Amino acid sequence: MTTKKVLILGINGFIGNQLTQSILKNTAWEIIGIDLQNNKLQHSINHPRLHFKIGDITKNTAWVNAQIDACDVVLPLAAIATPAIYITDPLRIFTLDFEANLAIVRACVAAKKRLIFPSTSEVYGMCQDAEFDEEESNLVLGPINKERWIYACSKQMLDRVIYAYGKHQDLKYTLFRPFNWIGPTQDDIHNLPTGGVRVVTQFISNIIYGKDLQLVDGGEQRRSFTYIADGISALMKIIENKDGCADSKIFNIGNPTNNASIKEIAEKILAIAKNHPQTKDRAKNIKIVNTNSSQYYGKGYQDMQNRVPAIKRAQEILGWQPTTTLDQALKLTADYYFKDAGL
Repeated sequence: MTTKKVLILGINGFIGNQLTQSILKNTAWEIIGIDLQNNKLQHSINHPRLHFKIGDITKNTAWVNAQIDACDVVLPLAAIATPAIYITDPLRIFTLDFEANLAIVRACVAAKKRLIFPSTSEVYGMCQDAEFDEEESNLVLGPINKERWIYACSKQMLDRVIYAYGKHQDLKYTLFRPFNWIGPTQDDIHNLPTGGVRVVTQFISNIIYGKDLQLVDGGEQRRSFTYIADGISALMKIIENKDGCADSKIFNIGNPTNNASIKEIAEKILAIAKNHPQTKDRAKNIKIVNTNSSQYYGKGYQDMQNRVPAIKRAQEILGWQPTTTLDQALKLTADYYFKDAGL
């Protein structure tokens, strides 16, 4: 791998901190990173090839633009991806996830730098395809009064803007769409925001604090869960970009064989907890209960019933294949959080 200088905005997040660890372990690349805090970066914070700044991309714009000029590859990972906030604070989603990132995109165009942008599986919305294809599936969102869609809409618009800059102004880019990545360091389960966090870590947090697991609208919605290490291995191939293979491409990064209902996920995590030395006693008294989506999230919520990625492009073009089963991914994730459950 040739030496690269990689800029990661939102480096302390779930993807950012795991990607940092992989880059420093497996390559000679340098990393420049910025985030509001560094609590998830303790594994790498003193590494000589990591140059980290505490800061806010919406305020430290001069610094961000200077780093874009100095780096080879830019990954704008700073975003809010928590469904409850889509409804409680949609304008905050628009301001960070769209406006702030649009400025980053434009800076990459001006500096002629390669952009690797995190799209989302949510852009497919309520598409009815059995598998979501990056270039063929329709992107179908709900009505305006379902504020849940502001995240997907913001990401989809950026996808379209990036594509247009690539086609008409020669921006080098790759879009990647994570499908329900899970794993260690995903969320802070001890300091939950109002409305909670993403589903797997929410269930884990509930178990640790002795609360029942709530299934929104019965938990029949199905998702394809992807272990973070598999996702990061795809990202590494995208950054490497051997022979330009990832240029002007969109990749679903997910595991279609790990498709399961939210109810099944709750049952699996509770079973893990009942067999874990730190949680087995409290897990005995935890139930799985149903709740209404408007009661849990608010009236602006709407959901899709199934999300399955077509991954043939990532397989054929990147030579990538997810290898972690759903049971392995859930156990690795739960074990990471349960080890401190007695605190």
